[in-house]
Amino acid sequence: MPKFNDIKKILIIGSGPIQIGQGCEFDYSGTQACLALRDEGYEVVLINSNPATIMTDKETADKVYIEPLTRDSICKIIEKEKPDALLPTMGGQIALNLFMDLHKKGDLKKYSIKTIGVQAATVDKAEDRREFKNLVTSLGFDVARGDLVSTKKDAAKLAEELSFPLIIRASFTLGGTGGGIAYNENEFVQLVDAAFSASEHAEISIEESIIGWKEYELEVMRDRVGNFVVICGIENVNPMGVHTGDSVTVAPCMTLTDKEYQKLRECSKIIFEKIGMETGGANIQFAINPLNGRMVVIEMNPRVSRSSALVSKATGYPIARISAKLAVGFTLDEIKNEITKVTSAAFEPTIDYVVVKVPRWDFEKYNEKDNTLGIQMKSVGEGLAFGRGFKDAFQKAWRTLEKNIDGWQGSKNKYSKTELEKLLQTPTPNLFSYIKDAFYLDFSVEKIHELTGVGKWFLYQLKDLILEEVKLRAVGKNLEKSQLHQAKKNGFSNGQIAKLTENTTEEIEKILVEYAIKPTFKMVDTCAGEFEAQTPYYFKTYEEQNDNRISQNKKVVILGSGPNRIGQGVEFDYSCVHAVKAAQELGYEAILINSNPETVSTDFYISDKLYMEPLVEEDVLDILQEENPYGVFIQFGGQSPLKLAKKIEQKGYRILGTSYSAIELAEDRKLFGNILNKLNIKAPAFGTATCIEDALIIASRIAYPVLVRPSFVLGGRGMAVVFNDKELLSYFKTAIDIDSTKPVLIDKYLENAIEFDVDLICDGKDIFIPAIMEHIEEAGIHSGDSSCVIPPYSLSQKDIEKINSISKDLAIELNTIGLMNIQYALFQNEIYVLEVNPRSSRSVPFVAKATSIPMAKFAAYICLGKKLNELNLISNNSHAEKFCFKVPVFPFQKFPNFTPILGPEMRSIGEVMASANSFAEMLYKGYLSAGLHISSKGIVLYLGEEKDLALYKEIFNRKNIENFEFISFAENKYGVNEIRENMKAQKIAMIIAPLNRKICENTQVHSEIAKCAIQHKVSVLSTLRSVEAFAEATFFLAKRS
Repeated sequence: MPKFNDIKKILIIGSGPIQIGQGCEFDYSGTQACLALRDEGYEVVLINSNPATIMTDKETADKVYIEPLTRDSICKIIEKEKPDALLPTMGGQIALNLFMDLHKKGDLKKYSIKTIGVQAATVDKAEDRREFKNLVTSLGFDVARGDLVSTKKDAAKLAEELSFPLIIRASFTLGGTGGGIAYNENEFVQLVDAAFSASEHAEISIEESIIGWKEYELEVMRDRVGNFVVICGIENVNPMGVHTGDSVTVAPCMTLTDKEYQKLRECSKIIFEKIGMETGGANIQFAINPLNGRMVVIEMNPRVSRSSALVSKATGYPIARISAKLAVGFTLDEIKNEITKVTSAAFEPTIDYVVVKVPRWDFEKYNEKDNTLGIQMKSVGEGLAFGRGFKDAFQKAWRTLEKNIDGWQGSKNKYSKTELEKLLQTPTPNLFSYIKDAFYLDFSVEKIHELTGVGKWFLYQLKDLILEEVKLRAVGKNLEKSQLHQAKKNGFSNGQIAKLTENTTEEIEKILVEYAIKPTFKMVDTCAGEFEAQTPYYFKTYEEQNDNRISQNKKVVILGSGPNRIGQGVEFDYSCVHAVKAAQELGYEAILINSNPETVSTDFYISDKLYMEPLVEEDVLDILQEENPYGVFIQFGGQSPLKLAKKIEQKGYRILGTSYSAIELAEDRKLFGNILNKLNIKAPAFGTATCIEDALIIASRIAYPVLVRPSFVLGGRGMAVVFNDKELLSYFKTAIDIDSTKPVLIDKYLENAIEFDVDLICDGKDIFIPAIMEHIEEAGIHSGDSSCVIPPYSLSQKDIEKINSISKDLAIELNTIGLMNIQYALFQNEIYVLEVNPRSSRSVPFVAKATSIPMAKFAAYICLGKKLNELNLISNNSHAEKFCFKVPVFPFQKFPNFTPILGPEMRSIGEVMASANSFAEMLYKGYLSAGLHISSKGIVLYLGEEKDLALYKEIFNRKNIENFEFISFAENKYGVNEIRENMKAQKIAMIIAPLNRKICENTQVHSEIAKCAIQHKVSVLSTLRSVEAFAEATFFLAKRS
């Protein structure tokens, strides 16, 4: 059928900042959709607030608006652009909720906008749990017993009818936010309260527990004439009770019988049709009771989802791209399969391999001692591994996490059987380590299944790996070819085999060469080899036949950034994609290695060749040996590639851009200190220590407070401000645990200094600085957690010139080729250098969007031999046309035990950007985009020392903001419960909690207040400058009102 010709311009709503439950998979799906629609001749208008995405590049859509994702912003863009249609299914739950708001408020009707991809009635039926249950049961299918309630009284009544444990879920939220499992009445009351606070529609779901059941998902597709395909099934290795985003998952489904699979397929088809999902992709989740086979439908997502990105990468079937084309009228049989070029999108993928996804958690970032997993998602990223069988893929999947593990491994502790039994009953990120420990203590498969709920089929597979380990230990150094080859086929890394056989990794590498055991590469082709694939998308295994097609082109390899984590997120994937584009434009074959299924970089449309493999030494070097590239890019993927740089250089491969030795020079504080002295550049007094005795001497010399951190870490991991010897002693043990091979860095802490960031490009002779960023928060807050502004507003022209001069001196002295990030502080009217990173940084995408200069792309040109003057990159600091603001976004709601006060260790997970012609409007739009509640009146609750209160009041007085009542917690008569009630009633506008040492020690009550503030979306401000900025935003709101 022909595409819609009554539509010319389409509006797409993006997903906003990266959050737990809604990650960079929507950058991938949104980018695919925009490009697919433009390919078909449609004009695409995009609104999104996330600067760190390829989606918000000007080249992705015809018009890109980096604006707050609010109804008001969207309506203004609609009035200006007058789109014919809205596609709301590419921006996750955020976009879907905005679409429903626009629909219910009559905006779409008012502006005569057609909705494509999904209709409002369908969203209501799928997202409203009561409507969805009623529809499913009317079709003769089963659901979990329970109901929706809108009051706490109704919730208590329903709990009496059901029995504990009970599942509580909020409506229309991300990643299960507000949900949980209640095992008793006390937990039930707390979870109901949290769910009502989180729910978009003041309704919550309470259901019987189906914990321990097997969980499955089907990713399905339908077109407007009723063609229906199942792209792939996903099976959760963890049983029900753990959010699917926190589960180890496998595709295809391994334990379904054909009869069960056909039942799920038919159920999905009927629900899809009856719910009114006319076109596009969706995801349906099921649970099956392993004892009696009872099947229940859990939920449906009427949009592309996290699973859509996973399935797209697992199968090579580009779900978002095809969904976008279906939305404008095409049918599945009219859309060509881009991998085979022969089959159509109506051809269901067939895969002859196994993929395993393992989540990555960062609990330690939030001091979260309770790492129990439940129905509320807590992982921040994920890695994907391919293998010819489950064992191969499972072992490799753990390596994708880049946590210094060689494969599936046990825990570091020695547990007794009794201790393990208890640990196995609680789902945590360590569950599979405990399972391994249990096998070594002779637990049976039946016993482990009983304790964990993990399916017996999976446990028998894992037991096979244990038996293989036992055999490897037994042969030791007398390793035979057949046994070594079998171990490699089952996913054992060289490091694992070396430890088991008491060899070194180097010795195992030599034995592999002697036995002529080499890796082979298999193609992801959607059809199990039935048709010849045209798109080179590969994974590594150890079979006889090698499917790899090696060209004789001049090639470069780009190392990606791996799974998202705190400190290394989508910003680095953004830079990797630009490096790929630059290499291609200069005539190189661009080969990308990455393991993150959520990203744009692992879209096979992006690079000339894609390897979905862990970013670890063995796997990367195997690919480099296979391809023999001209050079390797390591500066765009964050810390992951840098860890491999030394070995890559030692093996004789050319590192493109700044060399490893220069990178190491910047990381080695002693060597870097010598450079600063040589160039007469000021820096905080510092020292490096590898033992506590040295650390105490250095701290005494520098004088407390001092800033301490390990070297070669991301996101300030392990960074802290310490105030005395006792704290230093306590810290030092933790730091050594992080990495004992690198020294601990100790710097004088510059209190109340103003911090600045510079991202620059250097060609070895000249530098180019598009803009200088000024942090809102004072130095001491991690740069990734600080809001920042372009252009800076606290620097004199003399200061700017000095920063430019120092930046050039450092870049040249460090032999920088490509990108470099430098952090500065203005302290007592002097410029200090805090840190230098000769690589891409988190702020590169923001600077690129603020200045319209594609920094990463130009840096890649430089790495490949271009000069700055050839690219017309000459003048510094004059490229932002408006005030631009980057604001971090935090996942504190997911970690209710963490006190949400910022410090030197990074905890944000995403970011938003705002731009405006005035400073005040920029601040207002930025805070609004970040989801902060801004009010022009109410109570300002002050948690600081009484002597400083006047200082904060003066900030508001200067702006003549009179609608706020300042209440000091130390002096007022309110108790914590009364404060909590005021928050619920939205009477408290903001909380000021200064980062004062005395205040930090008055922790318990203030901590409870700050945690409650996060639950009720009340802004907590911890520095003087952040209060000034927030006051400016409230002033703008008051004026506008």
